[in-house]
Amino acid sequence: MGIAWVFPGQGSQKVGMAAGVLELPGARERFAAASELLGRDLLAICAGEADGALSDLNDTRNTQPALFVIESLLVDGLKAQGRTADVVAGHSLGELVALYAAGVFDVGTGLALMKTRSELMAAAGGGAMTAVMGFDRGELEALVAANDAVVIANDNSSAQVVLSGSPEAVAAVSGALACKRAIPLAVSGAFHSPFMAEAAAAFSTTLEGVPFSNASIPVLSNTDPTPETNGEALKARLRHQMTTGVRWRETMERFSADGLATTVEIGPGNVLSGLIKRSCEGVSTAQIAGAADLGL
Repeated sequence: MGIAWVFPGQGSQKVGMAAGVLELPGARERFAAASELLGRDLLAICAGEADGALSDLNDTRNTQPALFVIESLLVDGLKAQGRTADVVAGHSLGELVALYAAGVFDVGTGLALMKTRSELMAAAGGGAMTAVMGFDRGELEALVAANDAVVIANDNSSAQVVLSGSPEAVAAVSGALACKRAIPLAVSGAFHSPFMAEAAAAFSTTLEGVPFSNASIPVLSNTDPTPETNGEALKARLRHQMTTGVRWRETMERFSADGLATTVEIGPGNVLSGLIKRSCEGVSTAQIAGAADLGL
């Protein structure tokens, strides 16, 4: 019976989400460091008070660093209270926070990697993504297999996936699939698909020069949801994350198989907690979104 810390990714952001962490030690300093690195006021962007180019929180170049800052501050707050987890996992960009939580790299390295990752992903445009809910998996997999321009990017649960690929292919598959809902996502590219190959290659080059320590807590990666602590192995998994799907359904299956008692979602919102509640019988959920949730 253990505890998993889980970290949400893009889509969990909301204007005002930083207010709840500003009381945490070092919060303003971390936002200031991130702002200097990015060349824009990240705290103002989170508050919806920024103007001009690159002022939208929903721009992936802002979303990813903002979530990393907030989630890493919450990790530090938990650790300062002597709390820890038996395993960590993150959804998409949340994987980098999971690696930080496991001591694989420091916060400065994490911010630099997030800046590079978000810029590369933002530049790799031309694709589309659509979330589909309530479908027959056999039919879905057959439709995807028959179209080489679309993949399952996020396998979120047995009843929810995100398709990614060319706009035409995504529309064709989601239109042919018998499902309860199909919702096109407001994204700039076909994330977690082969369309990200150029961005992934550039990110891989960046990773070559970044030392990864062995993890102090086992990490379940998006590309391979089995426990891993070896730093080089975790880096190898991260290299492929941009072009392969987020295997969150299998991650949740791992929680159940390993008999975890509790998952704690660290960051804004409760998207991952909702998926876990519907998928993992007997696993309780909790959310840590701000200083108040830490009793501060």
